[in-house]
Amino acid sequence: MSKDIKDIDLIIIGAGPAGITASIYASRAKLNSLLLEEAIIGGQVRNSYSIENYPGFKKTSGIELSDLMYEQALSLGANIDEFDMIEKVQLTDNEKIIETNSYIYKTKAVIIATGAEPKKLPIPNEQKYSGKGVHYCAVCDGAMYEGKIVGVVGGGNSALEEAVFLSRFAKKVLIIRRHDYFNGEKKLLDEVEANPKIEIMYNWDLVDVNGDNFMTSAKIKNTKTEEEKEIELDAVFGYIGTEPKTSLFKDYIELSKSGYIITDEDMRTNVKGVYAAGDVRNKKYRQITTAVSDGTIAALDAEKYIVDVVKGE
Repeated sequence: MSKDIKDIDLIIIGAGPAGITASIYASRAKLNSLLLEEAIIGGQVRNSYSIENYPGFKKTSGIELSDLMYEQALSLGANIDEFDMIEKVQLTDNEKIIETNSYIYKTKAVIIATGAEPKKLPIPNEQKYSGKGVHYCAVCDGAMYEGKIVGVVGGGNSALEEAVFLSRFAKKVLIIRRHDYFNGEKKLLDEVEANPKIEIMYNWDLVDVNGDNFMTSAKIKNTKTEEEKEIELDAVFGYIGTEPKTSLFKDYIELSKSGYIITDEDMRTNVKGVYAAGDVRNKKYRQITTAVSDGTIAALDAEKYIVDVVKGE
């Protein structure tokens, strides 16, 4: 059965803060645009329990912020299609085609805002206990461990934030930190250190996890003395960084060694009319505010490209 072919001005791929922002600007510019999202609106931000560094909000949650962005985009006439999986793309200077399960889109410009996903913990039994003690989203799975002992692996803001969140459910939270310092904000670290249910294990690294059907313990190693020991642990939540979701585009778009999309300051990639915004882009800082900024710039430049270059021909 052949798919319908649709011509469109702009396709935005990914509905995290960068993608939603781009959609808001595209809608206000009256472009014929479409925002494609394969999963849930909001991206990784939706999993944040508490957000205190987004301007205009003293404190909010990822769910609330994502919903507000979504509602704003819809109120401006944004066209958003959820859960229509992209099967393949063709991105060249002269032709841009996005094929989903349902349609084939021929578009004048593309903004890639697919974001990144958590890196898997580099332990032998990661796959065996995935979802059975090994997790990457405390908001999604933390409530499963009411009254249990859980671990958090990582050294940035995410690890600190999620440790605080998990302390609402768990009897005890162990932060397994391979160094003797954190890369997160001092305010967050102060909050963690003041929480009586959280213990920081400096200079320890997670080696593996064990159990029967579900995880029941973890093997850890001291990074200074090389001492190894087994500790009781019902679950471990990994926050050791992210990996960009760029596999669909690697044949067309220039990527960094780590797989992130390389752009200039206007979010332009090596292909004319193709932009990247948010966590999928190669950059130093990945915050909600920087993603929103990327989405704004990408949409404004894409509009100029469509009007001046494509429609002007």
